[in-house]
Amino acid sequence: MATVAFVPHPDRPSGLALADEAGAWLKQQGHDALVVHTGQSLPDVDLVVSLGGDGTMLHSIALVGGRPIPVLGVNLGHLGYLTEVDPDDLVIALERFFNGEHRLETRMTLDVLVDGSCHRALNEAVIEKQSSGHTVRLGLDIDGDPLVTYAADGLIIATPTGSTAYNLSVRGPICSPTHRAIVVTPVSAHMLFDRSLVLDADQRVAVHVLADKHARLVVDGQTIGDVDGSTPVELRASDTGAALVRFGPPDFHRVLRAKFGLSDR
Repeated sequence: MATVAFVPHPDRPSGLALADEAGAWLKQQGHDALVVHTGQSLPDVDLVVSLGGDGTMLHSIALVGGRPIPVLGVNLGHLGYLTEVDPDDLVIALERFFNGEHRLETRMTLDVLVDGSCHRALNEAVIEKQSSGHTVRLGLDIDGDPLVTYAADGLIIATPTGSTAYNLSVRGPICSPTHRAIVVTPVSAHMLFDRSLVLDADQRVAVHVLADKHARLVVDGQTIGDVDGSTPVELRASDTGAALVRFGPPDFHRVLRAKFGLSDR
């Protein structure tokens, strides 16, 4: 018997209804099902099913943490870049999963360390200015060596998965999602050097807030808190990545064309 946890979007009643429907089917097959609501922790389960959009997927993966629990995304949103199946196909997808007709796609995540706490990012960590009228000065260290000081609205440190999120909107590079790299992209840099950096995944990154300023740390869209010169933000590739359930062969370019409307012929 397996246990499946459903993580529905809190503001989409259709997600909870879908969890009830799929949960009933699972119990008919001899499995167990539970629903994880906002604010609840995730117990050890065999599969997590995310019911929402990409934001719900990010939340589901954050609940998993570093545990080897696969996550299946069901798209109840609009873009659904991380999700895999449509709502009408959920029961079929679950049947295929338990029949072994799937693969697990490992996505690199980042450990974001600040003030003694570690936060996990599938997409990105952002250190950004707090007020609209000023830039923030951010010092970037690579493997302990200072590289550059940015005067910018913020700095994005993204995974390859996150390269098609906030990083893309500020003209950062697109990486294949299963690649291992760390992408550093400034936001509205007020300086000549305003290009992105693509670093080796084994390199360690540290960001320092300079000039007695304060900045805000945001990880996968969730505000962690304020940082200043006394609290550097350190980033490194996690020892374990996120395991996404996929059906069929990898086809990153097809997904890119479909999600962003790139095909013109």
